[in-house]
Amino acid sequence: MERCACVERELDKVLQKFLCYGQHCERGLEELLRYVSQLREELGAAALQRTPLSATLSLVMSQCCKKIKDTVQNLASDHKDIHSSISRVGKAIDRHFDADLCGIVPAMVWESQEKQILVLAIIEHLYQQGMLGVAEELCQESTVNVDVDFKKPFLELNSILEALHKQDLEPALSWAVFHRQQLAEMNSNLEFRLHRLHFIRLLAGGPGKELEALSYARHFQPFAHLHQQEIQVMMGSLVYLRLGLKNSPYRHLLDESQWTEICEIFTRDACALLGLSVESPLSVSFAAGCVALPVLMNIKAVIEQRQCTGVWSHKDELPIEIELGMKCWYHSVFACPILRQQTTDSNPPIKLICGHVISRDALNKLINGGKLKCPYCPMEQSPADGKRLIF
Repeated sequence: MERCACVERELDKVLQKFLCYGQHCERGLEELLRYVSQLREELGAAALQRTPLSATLSLVMSQCCKKIKDTVQNLASDHKDIHSSISRVGKAIDRHFDADLCGIVPAMVWESQEKQILVLAIIEHLYQQGMLGVAEELCQESTVNVDVDFKKPFLELNSILEALHKQDLEPALSWAVFHRQQLAEMNSNLEFRLHRLHFIRLLAGGPGKELEALSYARHFQPFAHLHQQEIQVMMGSLVYLRLGLKNSPYRHLLDESQWTEICEIFTRDACALLGLSVESPLSVSFAAGCVALPVLMNIKAVIEQRQCTGVWSHKDELPIEIELGMKCWYHSVFACPILRQQTTDSNPPIKLICGHVISRDALNKLINGGKLKCPYCPMEQSPADGKRLIF
């Protein structure tokens, strides 16, 4: 990430220079236009009087031409300086990142079937980010057929999120009411949060909205047993409505950050209900790749230096374990302590009678004369007594 930060710093410098150049250019050109307009008026007045061009006006015109030339040269020089700053960004990218990744990525990724999976991942990411037009264009250019049922949840969620960003709660409330049963089974408080935010919006309307707020409070009745304290706080705020909530002990109810929070809650719960991931598979894979790529490139360099290219075949697993952090853990994993390999569906973890766990391949290798002796304790047992564990 330090390498990314270095490139980002260079990019910030370019953006800052570009902004300053734009402001300087605008000021210089406006000043020049005023100067030329004033000179034009003087020349027009002289032409109306049909008097010959005075020496003073001739000198002013010469100075004007010189000023225009100097301004253009200065702007061109500043523009050239921006280009040199942009080239420094490119050099920073070349310095901090290795462009040759062909040895890390297996060639099979670009085969037709694997390539289609990659394209589908990109399309799903675009739909999830709300970039519907770009996703449709990619579908057409890649000749990938995407089912309408696949698009539908993304279209619906994006339209609701767009409304929430505009502080329009109605689409989200309708969706939450329609899926009330499923949300309750998930122990989601999304519907209550939406009603709460709508009630707060009414409070923000001042004393004129007091009766409407009281009437809307009936929506809290189904949630009273779970959110009693929060409901009491909201009802207590009505006492200060005529005095103004901004100067009351309840001013925290008007915090604008609640809109960002409700967008996050809706995204999380809606994705969970529809069986979608909050983050797209492409963004998760990209983040994991940013962590793993430098390590893999170092391993590749060591393998080539020691001339042991057969160690890493690219097919089933990485040559070493790479720690991606808890954020990238989506399920429990078990590595066999005997064979030091991660278990799979074809080689699952097996729990022995004594309580120790090994992989099925290790169990098969430890069988001697139809009996199995635990490698960690002296207990002998029948291999058939082992039970498969499901993580």
